[in-house]
Amino acid sequence: MQYRKFGKLDWEGSVLGFGAMRLPPTERDPANVDEPESIRMIRYAIDHGVNYVDTAYGYHAGRSESIIGRALLDGYREKVKLATKLPTWLIESSKDCDLYLNEQLERLQTDKIDFYLLHGTNKERWSKIRELEVLRWAEGAVVDGRIGYMGFSFHDDLEVFKEIVDGYDNWTLCQIQYNYMDVDYQAGRRGLEYAAGKGLAVVVMEPLRGGRLAAEPPEQVAKVWASASHKRTPAEWGLLWVWNQPEVSVTLSGMSTMKQVVENVAVAERSRPGTLTADDLVLFDRACEAYRGLSPIPCTNCGYCMPCPNGVEIPRIFQLYSEAVMYDDPRTARFFYRGPDGLKEEQRADQCTECGECIDACPQEIDIPEWLQKAHALLGPRQ
Repeated sequence: MQYRKFGKLDWEGSVLGFGAMRLPPTERDPANVDEPESIRMIRYAIDHGVNYVDTAYGYHAGRSESIIGRALLDGYREKVKLATKLPTWLIESSKDCDLYLNEQLERLQTDKIDFYLLHGTNKERWSKIRELEVLRWAEGAVVDGRIGYMGFSFHDDLEVFKEIVDGYDNWTLCQIQYNYMDVDYQAGRRGLEYAAGKGLAVVVMEPLRGGRLAAEPPEQVAKVWASASHKRTPAEWGLLWVWNQPEVSVTLSGMSTMKQVVENVAVAERSRPGTLTADDLVLFDRACEAYRGLSPIPCTNCGYCMPCPNGVEIPRIFQLYSEAVMYDDPRTARFFYRGPDGLKEEQRADQCTECGECIDACPQEIDIPEWLQKAHALLGPRQ
């Protein structure tokens, strides 16, 4: 296993972290987890050098933390740094923070969370966090020993990310979505470099875009990887791209099978900053171009169609629809369209009244109402 300095701490984290959001299921319900297999996978990873384990209050309908707690018995807790997250959307007062943290400590069968993250911060939640003085509460929990260090996971644009990084002096880490398809998405590369430049450890989530970059690629993308002088699996290409960047401290992988654990541990051992050659990096550009060539809508996300007079989130809907087609993965797109953290009902495509304002504003001359209908037919609730 390879290790890297973790921000300003006198500690090195394994480049591969075990993300406990996609533990092996026994059936389609995410709450039904194969616990014996999950524990076997987690302990295999730790036995092979993984020393960072990440979970959250809501993963697997609340079961993930309890399974992690049992996996870390028998001496395994002492071998890792444990990260979990405060469900920021459920907090209405500092008393709520205590209730959730104490419940998480009980679930995890530990008396201390090494890294405690504010989960899913964005502009709206950051405002609420400040209003409720959650960080002042967190400092008290650090003093009384229930928390080691504070961090945040993030889902919003770059300027909000910078505001949060600069809005608190005692951050130790941040967690961002980052992969070779998301260089300019949310925090992106500029956010990665900004946070690392401030001394924060940067933990990367979704290095394989929820497994979509590890799946059998479409023919256009498969031809790109087949042209490489080094033969690697799609997962290996994706992970090595993230690990090629020295600003990345830990890369989380939500592994669902023992095969994935074994492969990722082996790839992690081969990872180094600067491993990829100039020719390799050109392949990533070509792969991105091939994926984007599969997008059915020629939307450039310029935003000229916004704001919609009816509140429809046009660019986000087009992004979700295009990703469903590009990666042949409508299930994930549906989750972000109508799931608990997805678009609000009043933001969805069926709120379009076909007023035509967006068509007049679109420099690509896209028939936006027609594509919104198609998007809602694929992503919306089944009738």
